[in-house]
Amino acid sequence: MVKTTSWSERSFRLANYAVLSMLAALCFLPILHVLALSLSSKVQVAAGSVLFWPRDFTWASYEYVASQGQFFRSMGITLQRVALGTAINLALTLLCAYPLSKERRDFRLRSVYVWYFVVTILFGGGLIPWYLTIKNLDLLNSIWALVLPGAVPVFNIILLLNFFRRLPREMNESARMDGAGDWRILLSIYIPLSTPALATITLFTVVGHWNSWFDGLLLMNSPDKYPLSSYLQTVITMPDLSKFTDPETARLFNRISDRTARAAQVFVGMLPILLVYPFLQRYFIHGIVLGSVKE
Repeated sequence: MVKTTSWSERSFRLANYAVLSMLAALCFLPILHVLALSLSSKVQVAAGSVLFWPRDFTWASYEYVASQGQFFRSMGITLQRVALGTAINLALTLLCAYPLSKERRDFRLRSVYVWYFVVTILFGGGLIPWYLTIKNLDLLNSIWALVLPGAVPVFNIILLLNFFRRLPREMNESARMDGAGDWRILLSIYIPLSTPALATITLFTVVGHWNSWFDGLLLMNSPDKYPLSSYLQTVITMPDLSKFTDPETARLFNRISDRTARAAQVFVGMLPILLVYPFLQRYFIHGIVLGSVKE
């Protein structure tokens, strides 16, 4: 039997699709504008005639990006930060979320430790104590200064422990009856069943490390050790890029402008995240919903 939809339901769906399409356009059009700027000539950009399609198409801005060794050094530091930071964050998140997901009869102080972590979300020590702690630990100007201060993401722990608590307790009990310990249960049962939550946490962590720029400016004493976002922030705030280039690359500014060069660097900087997100997107909503509340 074919189910018919009412006029009001069809109208709601149409309005819903229209609103979501507008929101998607608001997110996508700025990216398209940056790409169009990076592929346009300096004359067309200066005239303000570039909107969402390149005018006088040219690769000169990307030739400039390819000539900047500092850009690729910064990207290498960011890739190293993302790899180390994601591995450390996931490991500590799993090791914290697993015991905190236990029932009170299995872990009596569970609520105390949960509130201990939650308090760190509500209250912070402040910027100066945070900086002095990192300085006193002799982490300044090293990759560990970018990785270790945020090694325990409390929001991700809460998300994952709620996901773990939704898993049937019978699996845990049957595994223990078969002689499995906590490590075996975590590695063989909890982690394989938690792919949506782990993919969501991985996406949060990767995007957080990739986009973080303020800590790089504070904790790195040399621009050569800036992560990519910190480097891009300094590039965008420079009054005139042509003053900071060597004579070999300065000739490119006959074909490009500050705006096109910045647009090319910003687009190349955001491209890896844009490529990674589609592979994790199908887990994203599922992991957020299942990890946000407990029945």
